[in-house]
Amino acid sequence: MMRSLWTAATGMVAQQKHIDVLSNNLANVNTTGFKKSRAEFEDLMYQTQKIAGTLNEGGNRIPTGMQVGMGVRTVTVHKFFTQGDFENTGNSLDVAIEGDGFFRVQQNGEDAYTRAGSFKLDNEGRIVTANGYPLQPEFIVPAETVNLVITENGDIEAQDKQGQALASGDIPIYTFINPAGLNAVGNNLYFETEASGDAVEGTPGDDNFGTLAQGFIEGSNVEMVDEMVGLIVGQRGYELNSKVITTSDSMLQTAINVKR
Repeated sequence: MMRSLWTAATGMVAQQKHIDVLSNNLANVNTTGFKKSRAEFEDLMYQTQKIAGTLNEGGNRIPTGMQVGMGVRTVTVHKFFTQGDFENTGNSLDVAIEGDGFFRVQQNGEDAYTRAGSFKLDNEGRIVTANGYPLQPEFIVPAETVNLVITENGDIEAQDKQGQALASGDIPIYTFINPAGLNAVGNNLYFETEASGDAVEGTPGDDNFGTLAQGFIEGSNVEMVDEMVGLIVGQRGYELNSKVITTSDSMLQTAINVKR
């Protein structure tokens, strides 16, 4: 069989993966705190038919060899944690992180991390995510609270009508040496892995930690124009590889017809 059939097939599979990743980015263009991904590829092994630098019959060294590639494969899908645009909501429970860092929440007894700061109150007054996962450390807003204040340094205070504090605490944020190594599990949540390294707790505004902005949410960092261009390139790449298969098939048909 012609090698080009299998090589082109790997190209079609790779471009399909590329478009799958782009489609997920575009589907989440309005998802709070979403971070875009990019498929990255590498070439496959090469069949070496002549090694560069070997001696020919005349005793001279061959300057270039002869290697034929076997195609392409997806090596990773890399997630980028660049800052998304801020949206001013005026809601005191909406908190955006400006800079590096994640909020820590608890999902079924396990620590999880998120950039989506669109928090709510549950029936106990706890600050939770839209799916009911409590912010860590827990903070309970008393029923008599009239005003909730969250500073850029993470200080949180529930106040009554007179502006007196009913409860106070702090909201730490967490960073990772390699956030791209986090395990995305959906619901805007990530779990730490050996690749991401351990979570490092810090006070917002200190060292390399971002600051908090109350009344704002962070939008997706997906750039629609970039994704649309990527879709065009992916579609054309898929189409070109399919043309290679068609051409290879025509060549095989020609070889078969020689006997006739």
